[in-house]
Amino acid sequence: MTHVIGVDLGGTKTAAGVVSPSGEVLMTETIPTLNRDGGEAILDATAALIAGLAERAADAGHQVSGVGVGSAGVIDATSGMVVSATDAISGWAGTALVSGLSSRLGLAVRAVNDVHAHALGEAWLGASAGSASSLMVAFGTGVGGSFVLGGSPVLGHRFVGGHVGHFASPFAVSDGVPLPCVCGSAGHVEAIASGPAIHEAYLRCGGSTASATDTRGVFALAAAEAHDGGASFGASRDAAVRAIHVGATAAGQAVGGLINILDPETVVISGGLADAGDLWWKPMEAALRQELLAPLAAVPVLRASLGNSAAIIGAAKLVLL
Repeated sequence: MTHVIGVDLGGTKTAAGVVSPSGEVLMTETIPTLNRDGGEAILDATAALIAGLAERAADAGHQVSGVGVGSAGVIDATSGMVVSATDAISGWAGTALVSGLSSRLGLAVRAVNDVHAHALGEAWLGASAGSASSLMVAFGTGVGGSFVLGGSPVLGHRFVGGHVGHFASPFAVSDGVPLPCVCGSAGHVEAIASGPAIHEAYLRCGGSTASATDTRGVFALAAAEAHDGGASFGASRDAAVRAIHVGATAAGQAVGGLINILDPETVVISGGLADAGDLWWKPMEAALRQELLAPLAAVPVLRASLGNSAAIIGAAKLVLL
C-alpha cells in the first residue's frame, strides 16, 4: 500500500511523519529547524529527515510515493516557492521549497502554508471532519487561519489567504495609540490576541516580570488562588486576569467577524491559547457569540482535536488527494 510523508516545517522545529492513505500516522521524527542557516541548509536537513523516514517505512513494508509540506511563510502552491517569510527563518523567502526537496529526494512534493496544512488535517480527520466548509483560527505565538471549502484550503490569488491576525481590532490600542504588530503595521488582531501580546498586555496593566516572565506565567498567575501574598501579588494577579480577558475578547470578536463574512459550517479554534483552559476559552467564546449575526447563532465552535499531528496529516493529504 502506498504511503506519503507529511512535513510540518516551522520556525523552531520540523516534524515529519509517515501517513497511510487513511490518515494514520505510523512513525514520526522531529529535528530543529536551522532557522539561521539559510534556505538551502534547511532543505538539506529536511530532505535528510524525509529520506530517513522513507527508509524506516520501507523496512516496515510501506512504499512512500510523495511528500506534502506545510511550511512557515507565504507559499506559492503552484510554483512551490516561498514568497515571503518573517525573520523567524532567515533567508527562507525566495527558497524553491518544492523543487529543492523534489530534486534531493526524487519524490513528488506539494506544499502550502503550515496553518493551511493544520486546517486541512482538522477538516479531514479532526474536529471539523465531515463539514462542507470550516474556518480554523489558531492563536499562539501568532494568529493565523484557514478557510477550508470542499476539502481544499482557500489560498487566495497571491497565496496570502489566511492571515487573519492582520486586520484591525478595536482592542489593539494603548492610550489611544494602535499597538505595533509584527507585520510592521499597527492595531491588528495579532498585536492584542497572540500569546506574546497577552504578556505585553499584562505588563501594561501593571504586572511584574518577577511574577510572570512569559505568557505561560501569566496564565499560571491568573489561575493561582488569591491569598495573603501582599499587595504586589494581588496587583500582578489582577493584571494577569485583565490581560487574558482582553486578549481572549479580542480573539473572539475577530473570529465572530470572520464567521459573519464566511458563514462556515464549522469553526475550529486551535493553538496554545485554545488549550489554555476556561480562563481564555470562556471570554473568547462569549465575545464570539456576541458578534454573530442572528442566523449564525448556533454555529459550532470546537477546539482542534488532532494536536501536534494536525499539520503532518494535512500536509500528507495534499498528496493523497
